[in-house]
Amino acid sequence: MAKGQLEFQEEVDAARIENAMWRSWKADGSGDHSGDHSAKTEKLERVRGSIGDSIDFSQIRYPQETRRCRYDDLPTFPVRPNFAGFENALQPASQCVVFDGCPEDPYHPSNTPIYQTSTFVQPSSSEFGPYDYTRSGNPTRTALEKHVAMLEHAAAAFAFSSGMAALHTVTRLLKQGDEILVNEDIYGGMHRLLTQDCAHNGVQVTFVDTTNLTAVAKAITPKTKIIHTESPSNPRMKISDLRKLATLAHQHKVLLSVDSTMMPPVICQPLLLGVDLVVHSATKFFSGHADCTGGLVCVRDPELAHRVAFLQNAEGTALAPFECFLFLRGIKTMWLRVNRAQENTVQIAKALAKHPRIKEVFYPGPGGCSSEALRIHNSQSSGCGCIISFTTGSVSFSRRFLDASRLFKTTVSFGSVNSLGEMPCTMSHASIPAEERTLPADLVRLSVGIEDVRDLLQDLQRALDFASSQKPPPEHDGYDSRFEDLPVVPRPPDEEERPRKSLSEWLLSEVEGPSTSQMLSGAVPNPNDQNKH
Repeated sequence: MAKGQLEFQEEVDAARIENAMWRSWKADGSGDHSGDHSAKTEKLERVRGSIGDSIDFSQIRYPQETRRCRYDDLPTFPVRPNFAGFENALQPASQCVVFDGCPEDPYHPSNTPIYQTSTFVQPSSSEFGPYDYTRSGNPTRTALEKHVAMLEHAAAAFAFSSGMAALHTVTRLLKQGDEILVNEDIYGGMHRLLTQDCAHNGVQVTFVDTTNLTAVAKAITPKTKIIHTESPSNPRMKISDLRKLATLAHQHKVLLSVDSTMMPPVICQPLLLGVDLVVHSATKFFSGHADCTGGLVCVRDPELAHRVAFLQNAEGTALAPFECFLFLRGIKTMWLRVNRAQENTVQIAKALAKHPRIKEVFYPGPGGCSSEALRIHNSQSSGCGCIISFTTGSVSFSRRFLDASRLFKTTVSFGSVNSLGEMPCTMSHASIPAEERTLPADLVRLSVGIEDVRDLLQDLQRALDFASSQKPPPEHDGYDSRFEDLPVVPRPPDEEERPRKSLSEWLLSEVEGPSTSQMLSGAVPNPNDQNKH
């Protein structure tokens, strides 16, 4: 290898190691030498002295007798790559699939194993290995956090037990007397956290329309430390210009945090727009199957990642190994799921906009927002997402519509393969006091899934028809998976001599037959006794 190539490789290796050794880097007095080649090389040689020329992250040790930093300054997980400047040659669909979560595993599994353990045996009583306790770090969680960081172009990503735990960690970056500016159209759970937790801990919470840069600039004070927003917002789907917000925030030395749950990384990567923190409720699109709960915080700056890592460990809010495995599996199909759902969303939004009973449709696509908002959204995202909100002009009509729908299940969440619907004022945003709520009471939010769009359109049309009439929706229409009108198997022994029964008729005859207590008392022979020996 030529001298120039060798120096470049050392520079790359040193940068990778430096990023994940924030604590010792700060505590040993080295200072900030991010541009100092000699300092990076010195650090690289120090690490190589303990692990050899091959940088095997799993073999890094932290001796306790000779350490020059505090215990709390030790990394809680092995060093990992900084993906902030990473340029992936693969397309988004491939990025979701092509990822090895455990390249150091000697058995080379094709899928990341579930390290279902609470503790890890240490090399000795005087030094730590790469992991010691799952609250602090776990190989399955490391794999998930690395994959998410790669997708988001983050210096580091952190997995939490829920989306609210992730949002709470962002607020914990504030101290008493600090101020956070929040978009006025915020998720109900975040509103509750801010007004009933942060405000009681000495943090000033100010709501502002983040789509209005002039209003944001006027709201910033010397106490403002974080601006937090959503784009699109949940559920009004209002669009904020993340690039201009980031520029404005940084002019005042303020961090910009974005809850990008509605825009997963296959659609939008806010860190590339200048955002400092990106939060996801991974329960939605990262899972995609409504079978696990989790949250993510993605950070652009290594020093900020240092603090988030400390809070994750100190407060015990990290995601468990099994859920990490489920999210790793969900990521593999995220592009496919989101792409299909977006195609359905476009057609459903068009159909709703044409219906005479629908007053207004909100979504970041044609006819769902202003032309300027659509221009901004398209400049920072590659798709419209899978969420549509609309008003009907009547609370009772909206309720009848949802109650009549069969494919759009009434559920508070979104982002699943199944289509879902809800009324935010009485469900996801019910925790916001009515006098503080900025949402129309008749607002309906739909999360569009991956079903055949023809079935979804038919279900919506039927639900709208029922909502427009005074007829009650049918109780049994084949969508509840009970199939009560079908014959049953296995059939009773004398079924050949009887007319064929449907499932509902058979269940009714069983209910009207001898009771269990009668069979147990011996008054009626138990048919199962013939199988006993």
